[in-house]
Amino acid sequence: MKLLLTFLLAMSALSASASEKFTPLFDGKSLTGWEGDPKFWSVEDGAIVGRSTAENPLTQNTCLLWKEAQPADFELSAEFLIKGNNSGIQFRSQPVVGSPHTVSGPQADISADNKWTGAAYHADKGLIATRGEKVVVGDNPKERTVVASVGDPAEILSHLKDGWNEYRIIASGNQVIQLINGVITAEYTMNGPNAPKSGLIALQLHQGAPMEVRFRNIQLRELQPGDKKKVLFLAGRRSHGPGQHEHKAGCHLLARCLNESGEDVTASVTTDGEWPQPWVGYDKPDTVVMYCDGYRGHMAKAHQDKIQALVDQGVGVACLHFGVEVEKSELGSQFLDWIGGYFEDGWSVNPTWSPVLEPLPDHPIAQGVKPFEIKDEWYYHMRFRPKFENTTAILSAKPPVETLNRTGSRGTNPTVQAAVEAGEPQILAWAYERPNGGRGFGFTGGHFHQNWQQDDFRKLVLNALYWTTGANVPAGGIPSRPPTETDMKLNQDIKN
Repeated sequence: MKLLLTFLLAMSALSASASEKFTPLFDGKSLTGWEGDPKFWSVEDGAIVGRSTAENPLTQNTCLLWKEAQPADFELSAEFLIKGNNSGIQFRSQPVVGSPHTVSGPQADISADNKWTGAAYHADKGLIATRGEKVVVGDNPKERTVVASVGDPAEILSHLKDGWNEYRIIASGNQVIQLINGVITAEYTMNGPNAPKSGLIALQLHQGAPMEVRFRNIQLRELQPGDKKKVLFLAGRRSHGPGQHEHKAGCHLLARCLNESGEDVTASVTTDGEWPQPWVGYDKPDTVVMYCDGYRGHMAKAHQDKIQALVDQGVGVACLHFGVEVEKSELGSQFLDWIGGYFEDGWSVNPTWSPVLEPLPDHPIAQGVKPFEIKDEWYYHMRFRPKFENTTAILSAKPPVETLNRTGSRGTNPTVQAAVEAGEPQILAWAYERPNGGRGFGFTGGHFHQNWQQDDFRKLVLNALYWTTGANVPAGGIPSRPPTETDMKLNQDIKN
């Protein structure tokens, strides 16, 4: 409960800060700027009210349209309260010819029984995403693929409050994220050539049974290229057994945390080592995150030219766990340029142990992170750039000699044995600043999926990913709500 309260307070502070960037669409007194059937729409007690009754029934859906603009990329925030029937917030919508006050396009759904609250719908395509789904949609309504879960539907619903709730919609390129009270309810991309790119914003009143819906504090922020940092997660293929090397589940969890953070960032995930075609959003991401198996099978081999082109433009690169290991002869020099270091077979080691991770450095990645201790397969004795130039140790510890009790090229070697016996601190995570302004991050933990539940472990990585985009990490770090046991089971390659 204390952790949840901390998260809610952090989100409240972010909302207050973010609200300075928004423009109110409703003055709280009149329907100025809006157009709809006055038989059904009015203003009462500082809220827009849509109401149908037995005496004034509604036989066809009707909308209140905001007529001042037709935004393309935006963030929209509105509070809602519903009694009876169904409603929703339309966006990137078009008028229906011959049907006044009716539009067609994507809708963030609301229903009094909460069956559809949080879902995404389209008047022409039908269902886009139910609550908890991450979906890719084409032009044909049948071209709908559920690619991941953003949350358990019942747990998402538990965040709804009696009375007023806040809807937030982020539409950036062909990616749409819907949140209620700061929790993602649905996420989707529309990849067809006819996907709506701009259009009207409207509030819906549904035909049928009498109902009442209220909206207040309606605010809009139109987004320009670069307003939101973009994080691209490249998740590796299925690897170890349950709960280990859960690349897909880990990437989706971290992406959800970033998308819910309230910071100016959006994250997307591709799985099985694939590269998105085309890149979701604008011309390029601001950072690329590789969470995958490494060494000879490292995904960077297939994407080396693409990543190098992005690095040359100052795009960040972050690698997690096995993703920091490459072959010296294949990608060793590139990783020194991309992230400042890497795991080198025959030099580095990969024991499972529980280091005491303190003290933390005075670095943006460490903001809001408290010292912690956690068991993981923490690699150490990395190969770094000469003189550790432009590199900062983020996590360090002195491993006991017992961590070198394995045989083989990754278990021990004379150089690391001497260093450990001498009590030399070993670097487990690091940050690198390239001469061209780009940023890199290497993190050797992340073997055990369950570790993402540890708040400081998770916050440090979220801070680092945000930092690699070139953004300034907030003083308290990137907030995220603690993942539940149900959350941790989502998107795993092998179900527990």
